Amino acid sequence: MSASQISGTDTAPGVDADELARHIARMYRDVANEAVDDLHFHTGRGLAEALGYPAAVLDRLPARAVSSFAGVGYHLGLASLVAGERVLDLGSGSGMDVFAAAVAVGPRGSVTGVDITPGQLVKAERLRRDGHVSFRHGRIEGTPFDDASFDVVISNGVVNLSADKPAVFAEAARVLRPGGRLALADIVTQRAIATRTAAQPDLWAACIAGAAQRHRYLQDITAAGLELRAVRTNPAYRFASDRAQRTSDKYGAHTIELLAVKPTEEGSR
Repeated sequence: MSASQISGTDTAPGVDADELARHIARMYRDVANEAVDDLHFHTGRGLAEALGYPAAVLDRLPARAVSSFAGVGYHLGLASLVAGERVLDLGSGSGMDVFAAAVAVGPRGSVTGVDITPGQLVKAERLRRDGHVSFRHGRIEGTPFDDASFDVVISNGVVNLSADKPAVFAEAARVLRPGGRLALADIVTQRAIATRTAAQPDLWAACIAGAAQRHRYLQDITAAGLELRAVRTNPAYRFASDRAQRTSDKYGAHTIELLAVKPTEEGSR
């Protein structure tokens, strides 16, 4: 997860957009600084391994990036990255998934992380050691890249933080080349989040209050012109605090991992 993109015009009723943005930025600054005593979610290598990241991969990454990991699933297995590919990570945080993707695509490829939290970007840049890795400040609903710039777009636990999820998926489709892939992990729900719950900044930042219902989430992806190829859950993810877990149980919140593909012109005929 990463401090993501809060839009005052699209935020759910009852949410103070400015307060929400400040709360999320503060929370994920603490994640970057590894000051995580009272978070609603787990972080670090133990979480990554539980979700499915291979230990051999984690061993090759900067240890401090791994210790700041706060994802909700393991989407890189679905991404099936290969050498030479261009990858974009939406909401890259302290960079663990960027660094993992860089190992897979090698020096002939490239990996770019986009995030809006200055503290996480500073940490990720400090940990960067490869020339084919870069980080940019930006919003996931509107990235500073040309059309068809990437072979693969990835994201882990971030889209739920956006108040305009259709815009995120439209942006992913725009920057993908025809035949390109979207691989992500996120939190979705079985039941709609009540306005009173959505108005609580700490639960929004914990990846619960801003989560969309699963069927609507998948509809937003296909509405962006992407074709779903795989959808699965990751039962290993659990919230850290009792309050967050109770809220999760109330709404049926769970991890979703998926792969979608942007059709080629031939494939769309």
